[in-house]
Amino acid sequence: MKKLEIALLAGGNSSERGIALQSAAQIASALDTAKYNVKIIDLHHRDWIYTAPDGRRFPLDKNDFSLTVDGERTEFEYALIIIHGTPGEDGKLQGYLDMMGIPYSSCSQVSSTITFDKISTKRAVADCGINLAREVLIGRGDKVDAASVVAQLGLPVFVKPNASGSSFGVTKVAVEADIEPAVRKAFTESDEVLIEECIVGREMGCGVMIADGKEYVFPVTEIVPKHDFFDYESKYEQGMSEEITPARISDDVRQKLNRMSLAAYRACRCRGIVRVDFIVTEAGEPYMIEINSIPGMSSGSIVPKQVRAIGMTLGELYDIIIADTCKSRASR
Repeated sequence: MKKLEIALLAGGNSSERGIALQSAAQIASALDTAKYNVKIIDLHHRDWIYTAPDGRRFPLDKNDFSLTVDGERTEFEYALIIIHGTPGEDGKLQGYLDMMGIPYSSCSQVSSTITFDKISTKRAVADCGINLAREVLIGRGDKVDAASVVAQLGLPVFVKPNASGSSFGVTKVAVEADIEPAVRKAFTESDEVLIEECIVGREMGCGVMIADGKEYVFPVTEIVPKHDFFDYESKYEQGMSEEITPARISDDVRQKLNRMSLAAYRACRCRGIVRVDFIVTEAGEPYMIEINSIPGMSSGSIVPKQVRAIGMTLGELYDIIIADTCKSRASR
């Protein structure tokens, strides 16, 4: 059987670059070498580089999505995208791959653009029976009226980049005077800033996928951070959060989370595996936070734990994703 030539696209240009490289290494080791020839390509701005086992570096030819190493040319047939942030999670890379006619593992360009932009995601799911926090959107150059924000949303509030991930630039603000500094911090990560009311409750992560017409709803993970919220350190530093799979929730809450996750997946026209994050109030009402269209896949990430909890390996998960997305491309 001919092996599928896969370019595992990793790295990226955002603050999440290091985590994306960790995720790529985890997935590369999980893929079936009897089925796939896999090369990790590290994307960093204009440099798309394959590093050989001996440390030599070779550039990917973006004209035809091929790689030549010591005179041997590989024409990649598939792109497995493991880039958190730009250009992998915001749709830019998907646009290039669409033009090149290369099937890929993640959401489409349109879907990726929507899910990376928090306010667009909220608008896309607004009519799906999904609870959402109230918000104020601020563009670069807009005047920040902290008093008006407090009058609308109360305190505390979350100030976050509208287009970013891994909680970079996110601040929980408890007093009015801290809103403007938090907005300035968020603008270092995005051209728009979202200020949201604080929904008090427990954070839940829900892995979900639809492939070949079948719904895969993975066990819900309850996230218990050591900090006040699930910030970057809580997500990626050992021992800074407890992640409980399956979550300690009632069947009623679990069903609500499953329904809302699938509704959000469909409303945003997602593809492949995504993670939908929620806050569940004491009364058992989930409020959606965001959709991660390329969730973390490092050894400590949430989705791999959910996959293992149902007795599936990461290799089996990506077998399903690769087969489904190749089939979707072939049917066009």
